[in-house]
Amino acid sequence: MGSAVKLRTDFSAGELRRLARNSKDVRQSSRLLSIAAVLDGMSRADAARIWGVAPPK
Repeated sequence: MGSAVKLRTDFSAGELRRLARNSKDVRQSSRLLSIAAVLDGMSRADAARIWGVAPPK
């Protein structure tokens, strides 16, 4: 298993949600919401699964 990608800290979870709301790209919005959830303490796997950005099995 690979190592986790380090999250950037220059945007807060709230800022990422605002960016997601204003984005016209649905996939970009999903990714931003997933990252916001992780910043709020959700596991990466759960966040990816909930927002539909988990890799296929």
